[in-house]
Amino acid sequence: MKKLKSAGTAVLNALSGSLVPLIPVLIGAAMFKTLIAIFGPDVLGWMPADSDIYVLLSFVADAGFYFLPIYAGYTSASYFKINGLLGAFLGAILIHPTFAALDKNLVVFGLTVPSLAYSGTILPILLSCWIMSYVSRGMEKIIPKVLQDVFVPFLTILVMLPISLCLIAPLGTWAGQFICDAVISLGSIGGLGTVLSMALIGAFWQYIVMSGMHWIFITTIITILATGEVDALIFPACTASSFSIGGMCLGAFLALRNSEDKAKAMSCIVAQMVGGVTEPGLYGVGFQYKTPLAGMMAGGFCGALYAGITGVVCTNLVPVASFLVFLSYTGASPMNLVNEIIAAAIAFVVAAAVTFVLMKGRKAA
Repeated sequence: MKKLKSAGTAVLNALSGSLVPLIPVLIGAAMFKTLIAIFGPDVLGWMPADSDIYVLLSFVADAGFYFLPIYAGYTSASYFKINGLLGAFLGAILIHPTFAALDKNLVVFGLTVPSLAYSGTILPILLSCWIMSYVSRGMEKIIPKVLQDVFVPFLTILVMLPISLCLIAPLGTWAGQFICDAVISLGSIGGLGTVLSMALIGAFWQYIVMSGMHWIFITTIITILATGEVDALIFPACTASSFSIGGMCLGAFLALRNSEDKAKAMSCIVAQMVGGVTEPGLYGVGFQYKTPLAGMMAGGFCGALYAGITGVVCTNLVPVASFLVFLSYTGASPMNLVNEIIAAAIAFVVAAAVTFVLMKGRKAA
């Protein structure tokens, strides 16, 4: 048990050490998304979707998240005490346009490189950099010092290419496919199975996003809606999970005493509620302090549970995590929208309360 606890702590420390340095980029990008959300066509309409300023702000905001594998490659490699730029290089390989545009698997020297999309993902590059730290240090031991500047980076990346592209990076997608199929099968049986599935998605959704597996779920939602059906499982739970991030940050804001920490927590609330971006809260509050993650999961579970019990359905996908997400629940009965708002409120309040109690309790102890 102690070994498991120690391993879990090491994993959380690695995630925190790798992700916390990303916060300035994430918050900056989130604030650009906030400007788009407020002044764009969905709210005030001051910036039409085809205007130059809207296009500019859109790709500036997206750059903060699309290139996450590069940023995370640098920070995680630095955390594992190897050259950060090697990590960024490996992250850039994962999202290179040529690789991303492939419509078939590559076969090189008998090894299959799956054609998958890794933009916006975190876990594939973190795991790759963890393994690369051992490879790089191993190279430093066997290569003479006079040759290390040239051959250590070259041979390290050369060794990591099959490990990362053929195994580590695709692992999250393959595992995600299995989990997605299992959850959807459970949800399709109706009744308690659907309610339980929604609650579990609400609790674990943010971890699913980190792994990049969320695209499997999003694809499923699009397919369902394209056939004229409604999504009665995935997106209502995702919405609850998103608002649990805001609640978690509020609980942390109330529990923290340092003014800079409180300001960061408040900015994360704004990023989620208005900008529709959960990454700053997840990485800057959840993984930095670790305890709030329990509040996030509790809030997501309870909010999604209510959505499942009341039979909330998504009728029109609006893929944001802000208040604008409620547009996804119009078009059905009026109570459908009301119940999803209540579900989000439950997620927010429960996450805030649990986070506050746990953080205050930890300080008291």
